[in-house]
Amino acid sequence: GIVSAADVESLPAPLKKIVMAFQMVPDPMARYKQLLFYAAKLKTLPEEYQTPDNKVPGCVSQVWVVPTLEDGKVYFRAESDSQLTKGLAALLVEGLSGCTPQEVLSVKPDFIEMLGLSQSLTPSRSN
Repeated sequence: GIVSAADVESLPAPLKKIVMAFQMVPDPMARYKQLLFYAAKLKTLPEEYQTPDNKVPGCVSQVWVVPTLEDGKVYFRAESDSQLTKGLAALLVEGLSGCTPQEVLSVKPDFIEMLGLSQSLTPSRSN
């Protein structure tokens, strides 16, 4: 689908910054390298959090996401056994940590299309 600039504008500021950075990269392979850079920067999630309760269902790779609520803001930590999904999880951690629950809930999964990566992601990766 075509994503309008208005959709990007509606994103929480940190996530909007990330999406715009991806949109400035014209080459799909360079965008993947950017995604893998985010994966490399993601802090390792301690194993005690890598539990079935924190596992993202329906994803081919193993992905764990741990949200915590502090002073009315949500902070995320994540881990994955695949570099691509780890990169996507890192975008969420970086782009949504510090947002309010309402801001987090307002983000639709199609923000991934805004990154210009969707054509090479399998449907199960955008969970």
